[in-house]
Amino acid sequence: MLIELIQLFLIFFKIGLFTFGGGYAMIPLIRNEVVGAGYLSIVQVDQFIGIAESTPGPFAINIATFVGYNSFGVWGSILATLGVVLPSFIIIILIAIFSAKILKSKPVRYALSWINPLTVGLILSAGVSVVINAIFGSIEGLVAFNTDYIALVIFGLVLVVSFVFKKINPIWLIILSGILGFIGYTIF
Repeated sequence: MLIELIQLFLIFFKIGLFTFGGGYAMIPLIRNEVVGAGYLSIVQVDQFIGIAESTPGPFAINIATFVGYNSFGVWGSILATLGVVLPSFIIIILIAIFSAKILKSKPVRYALSWINPLTVGLILSAGVSVVINAIFGSIEGLVAFNTDYIALVIFGLVLVVSFVFKKINPIWLIILSGILGFIGYTIF
């Protein structure tokens, strides 16, 4: 059990270390690492993403805590959360100490110029992947056009509501999605 806890910590340490741009940019890496290690299935990861998005607090901490707790209970949640937070903490301390030299360095400025476009790509990839898994079940379901029509209708309705009421609070969209999902999956 100790080895698995260390492995969980290292997985989330790597996720925290190599992810720039916030929680959504880390979704592809979370999906790859957590599913690859056998902690969750892709469907479970997407469900945890939905829970983490609707729970107060930073997305990265929420998802790490949920995955850690689901895998190894309280110790798993503590170590996964520490793993995802510790790299940023270490980097911030180092930048504070060496900031003047680091930010003037040409390689660092060049690397930072590439981070924003890469972050946009990661977030777009995560969004497309979540939509595909929600509507088709998997990429294989997309190819076979095995559609979850209830999810597709709910997605379409919520999308229309978000376009019609441009200033609507996302909480209301989440609540609307939950109500429509409950009704749709209960009746059909």
